[in-house]
Amino acid sequence: MKSICNPVHPGEVLGNLFLEPSKMSAGALAKRLDVPRTRIERIVKGNTALTADTALRLSIVFGNTPEFWMNLQRAYDLAQARKVVDVSNIEPLAVV
Repeated sequence: MKSICNPVHPGEVLGNLFLEPSKMSAGALAKRLDVPRTRIERIVKGNTALTADTALRLSIVFGNTPEFWMNLQRAYDLAQARKVVDVSNIEPLAVV
């Protein structure tokens, strides 16, 4: 089954929908989250995945849920896997 939309990396959401409107830099957010600046910079650039640890921290700062952030990452990961993983030779189990 093909996906209708192409999910964006959670870092793009973080940068465009949260950091830019609040005029907050990656460094300022990192300081507020008590994480290394490079972690936030790499997430925003789409170079690294968003972890559960970071999702928990972001949810507190931005007043949403960790699930919001983790679902963004999950959707992105699955979309990327669908592009490169060949599952055409796998047969489903017969339902008894």
